[in-house]
Amino acid sequence: MTNKVALITGSSRGIGKQTAIRLAKAGYDIVINYARSKSAALEVVEEIESLGRKALLIKANVGDVKKIKAMFETIDETFGRLDILVNNAASGVQKPIVELEENHWDWTMGINGKGALFCAKEAAKLMEKSGGGQIVNISSLGSIRYLENYTAVGVSKAALEALTRYLAVEFAPMNIRVNAVSGGAVDTDALKHFPNREELLKEAAASTPAGRMVEIDDMVNTIMFLLSEDASMIRGQTIIVDGGISLLV
Repeated sequence: MTNKVALITGSSRGIGKQTAIRLAKAGYDIVINYARSKSAALEVVEEIESLGRKALLIKANVGDVKKIKAMFETIDETFGRLDILVNNAASGVQKPIVELEENHWDWTMGINGKGALFCAKEAAKLMEKSGGGQIVNISSLGSIRYLENYTAVGVSKAALEALTRYLAVEFAPMNIRVNAVSGGAVDTDALKHFPNREELLKEAAASTPAGRMVEIDDMVNTIMFLLSEDASMIRGQTIIVDGGISLLV
């Protein structure tokens, strides 16, 4: 019997890492994708293999379509199928609008928008061969509200949420479900790149109606729900996991 396979982009740390581990515990073989930190990615591979699951490690910058195609060719050669794609990899330049350059914009949109599109396109080819699958895209609150220095990333995440809706409709005949999860401030390694990180964390801790900040497990729990059959009629939606902070004016 062929085990089901899940690819989580940007899975060497943070939300991607924990999603990969949870899916391995659920019985999936895992494709770990990373762009820079090989040592961290290898640690995730070891943890997945300790759970008795197979782990395939692939270095690929998802902003490069050629590398995306090569990654999916490797997945096809190794496993011959793909059942889950979590588009978690993200990057971006965080500067005020007046300081943004063309290359900042292109880099951010290339990874967060274009990368997700072409990963989904290649994933759908493999999913269709085995009868369908699920795709979850990871967004953030900057897609719907203003965050300081977040223009390029926020707009790219808004594009990702729009892409989620289009993918959900066009992939439905292939039995592929597509949704997104948008998170409030989560204290991951990615947040360390925010110039105003401490201010964001302080505001989130003090202002979140739920009484605490969002944690990685809150995000992973929602991802796992959307990947389950319990969510089979949820299509093209962005589920916001923020403890209610986006409801405040």
